[in-house]
Amino acid sequence: MKLLFEKSLPGSCGRYLPDSDVPEYALPEDALRKTPPALPELSETELSRHYSALSRRTYGVNCGFYPLGSCTMKYNPRINEELAALPGFTEVHPLQPEHTVSGCRAVLDLAEDALCRVTGMDAMSFQPAAGAHGEFTGLLLIRAYHRARGDFKRMKILVPDSAHGTNPASAAMAGFDVVNLPSREDGLVDLDALRRAAGEDTAGLMLTNPNTLGLFDTGIREIADIVHEAGGLLYYDGANLNAVLGVARPGDMGFDVVHLNLHKTFSTPHGGGGPGSGPVGCKEALRPYLPASRLAGAVSPESIGQVRAFHGNFLVVVRALAYLLSLGSDGLLEASETAVLNANYLLHRLSPKYKAAYSGRCMHEFVLTLEDLKSETGVSALDLAKALADRGIHPPTMYFPLIVHEALMLEPTETETKETLDEAADLFLELYKAAHDRPELLKNAPLNTPVRRPDEVAAARNPVLRYTPGEAAQE
Repeated sequence: MKLLFEKSLPGSCGRYLPDSDVPEYALPEDALRKTPPALPELSETELSRHYSALSRRTYGVNCGFYPLGSCTMKYNPRINEELAALPGFTEVHPLQPEHTVSGCRAVLDLAEDALCRVTGMDAMSFQPAAGAHGEFTGLLLIRAYHRARGDFKRMKILVPDSAHGTNPASAAMAGFDVVNLPSREDGLVDLDALRRAAGEDTAGLMLTNPNTLGLFDTGIREIADIVHEAGGLLYYDGANLNAVLGVARPGDMGFDVVHLNLHKTFSTPHGGGGPGSGPVGCKEALRPYLPASRLAGAVSPESIGQVRAFHGNFLVVVRALAYLLSLGSDGLLEASETAVLNANYLLHRLSPKYKAAYSGRCMHEFVLTLEDLKSETGVSALDLAKALADRGIHPPTMYFPLIVHEALMLEPTETETKETLDEAADLFLELYKAAHDRPELLKNAPLNTPVRRPDEVAAARNPVLRYTPGEAAQE
C-alpha cells in the first residue's frame, strides 16, 4: 500500500476553509521557514480512499474474535462513546474557573466513589494516563509513605516471575531494587520464597490476582500478612480486575494501593496507542501522598505532586462512569462471572488436544503450552498464531508469560457468545490437526493478510522509523 507521500500530486488539494475574517498576522522573517514543508498534496477523494483502505486493514473487536490474553479486548457499548462526546465534556478547558465545570467535577467524584467501592480503596486519583503510569504512581506513593516514616532502607520491591513486564520496569523507574519471586509448580506465589525475601528492606510486593496465568491465588491473605509483618505494602496490578468485579475486592484481600486499567476493564477502546487511563486508588494511610489536583481542594503538603498535566484523560473517565452506571453492581458481577465462564468453556473445548500450562479451572484467561506440539510437528506457537490471522481471528498473546514455553494466552472476555467460542475452538482444533498432517501450511502462514511474515529480527535490530522521499513503501 502506497503512503500519502507517494500518492501526492503537485497542485492537488481539497481545501474548504472560509476566508479569514480577522486581520492577517505576519510573522517576523526569522520565524519563517526557508523552504515549504514537504507535505503530501491530494484531492479529498484520494485522501478519503486512503484512510478507508487503512481502516479495512485494521482489525479490532468490531471485526471479529480478539482473544488477546491479559488485555481484556471486549466490546465497548456505543452509548459510552455518545456520552463522552457531549459538548459539555468535550468543549471544556482545564483552566476554566471551577464553578463553570461543576458537571465535570461531578463525573470525577462519582467515578471515584464507584471505583473505590469496587476496589475497597478509600481514595483515588485519575491523573495517571495508562496502566504502567499508574504502576509508577502507586510505587511513588509507597516510597513517599516509607520516607515520611523515616524508613529509607526499604528499597526493595518483590515481583513474582509471572508478573507483567511493566511491573519490574515501573519499580526500577521509581528507584527501587527489584527482587524476583519464583512461582510454585501450580503457578502461584511460593510462600516460602516470599518469607525468605521479605524483610526490613522490603518496600512492597507487586501482584495481580488472578495472576497472569489466569489463576486466583487463594493464599493472598497469607501473602498480605507476610508482607505487612515485614513492614511492607501490597500493590495490586489491576490488569486482571475484569475477573473479580463484584466478587472480590483488592482492599479486602489486603492490598494497600491499586491501579486500574479503565481501557481494559471499564469500557474504553483499547489499543492503537491510547488514550488510556490508569487511576490509582489507595487506603487511607496513603491518601496524603496522592498526586496533587486543584479540583481536590487543599493539596496535601505530603503529596508526590502532579504526575500528569491537569486531571488525567477525562473523557476516558466519562466512558468508565457510563459503563459503571449502566451495569450497576449486579451487571458488573454478571460480566465477571461470564468472563470466567467463557474462559473455562473455551479451555474445556481445547483441552482434548491442547495442553494447559497449569491444571484446574482458570479465571478470566488461561495459558496453553505448545511445547509438545512443536516437538512433535515443528509447528511453534508463532506458526499457529500466524495461521489464526489467516483465518480471520486475532492471535492470542504469544510467548507470555515467560515462565511458560511456547505459550499462547487467551482471554475471550464476557462479550463473546457461545457460538463465537465454538467457532474459535473448532478452528484451533482444525489447525492442531493440520499441524500434524500438513505442518508446512502453518509454517508458511499467513497467506492472505496484507503483510506476510516480516523478518522480525531485522525489524527489531534495524527498524525503519521515518519515510525518506524517493524510497518505495515497504509492505
